[in-house]
Amino acid sequence: MLPFSCDYMQGAHPKILERFVETNLVPQPGYGEDEYCASAKEKIRAACGCPEAQIFFLNGGTQSNKVVIDSLCRSYEGVICALTGHINAHESGAIEATGRKCLALPQKEGKLEAQTVRKYLTAFYADGTCEHMVFPGMVYISHPTEYGTLYSKAELTALSEVCKEYDIPLFMDGARLGYGLMSRQTDVTLEDVARLCDVFYIGGTKVGALCGEAVVFTKNNMPPHFLTLVKRQGALSAKGRLLGVQFDTLFTDNLYFDISRHAIDMAEKLKEIFAAKGYKFFMDSHTNQQFVVLENEKLEILQKQAYCSIWEPWDEHHTVVRFCTSWATTPQDIEALDALI
Repeated sequence: MLPFSCDYMQGAHPKILERFVETNLVPQPGYGEDEYCASAKEKIRAACGCPEAQIFFLNGGTQSNKVVIDSLCRSYEGVICALTGHINAHESGAIEATGRKCLALPQKEGKLEAQTVRKYLTAFYADGTCEHMVFPGMVYISHPTEYGTLYSKAELTALSEVCKEYDIPLFMDGARLGYGLMSRQTDVTLEDVARLCDVFYIGGTKVGALCGEAVVFTKNNMPPHFLTLVKRQGALSAKGRLLGVQFDTLFTDNLYFDISRHAIDMAEKLKEIFAAKGYKFFMDSHTNQQFVVLENEKLEILQKQAYCSIWEPWDEHHTVVRFCTSWATTPQDIEALDALI
């Protein structure tokens, strides 16, 4: 079966596995106090151009979203997000389980627009009954979005300015951040993300690691006793070294960026083969997620030989299907898919 369902179908980049073996028997303190976590943090700070960044490693994306939102939002606050945002649509109520409400707003191509957020915040505080409502305590975005679309630097800047005006943090879900940064159509760098966001995370699970996300607080704004808050959520790894080794490897010799660029190269080839055969695209994505409109009969045949992800109905006879490339996608995978379609 060809692996195009998601970007975490394979295990980990070989260099990470090699590093695990090399460091396996070296005794280290627990809970992220090891030398590998320390080294990884320094490399991430340098890559972000943010020497004051506070970094904490967590195991997965949903866990990171839950811990960050619960830690930064007060008990009476919720989090603004796009209606299609991952925390609102695909995290099984994880945010709501903390008592924080997702305040979902209309989106355009998966993105929150600054003017939409400003309009909501203005109307909220103009309402004389706002004390009876859930207060907006944070703005959540993902980059890339659920639809593989990207924020421009101007769009991020506008969102950041609205958040500053209302004194609420801008939080970026970066589960696929590497693929967004290496897109051929982006003007956003990791330094821009660190400058414009109050907190974000660098995804490892979907970008070459076995698991792990690096949460980055950029404004000296990590909540007090954050380790305690993480443990209270059941999210603290005793063997924190396992995350440190992976991110230390990913941020050595530009590996994170090189393997992300490879996934983009494969996605562009995938896009070309579908376009050459006249297939429609649901949306113009410049990342590793491509959304193709397939006839249902064709989809049924294809699913016998390739993993892909059903996204949503297009009409009675067609379905929007997501094809994901990753750091592990090979040219041979693309050629085999070409033969199938």
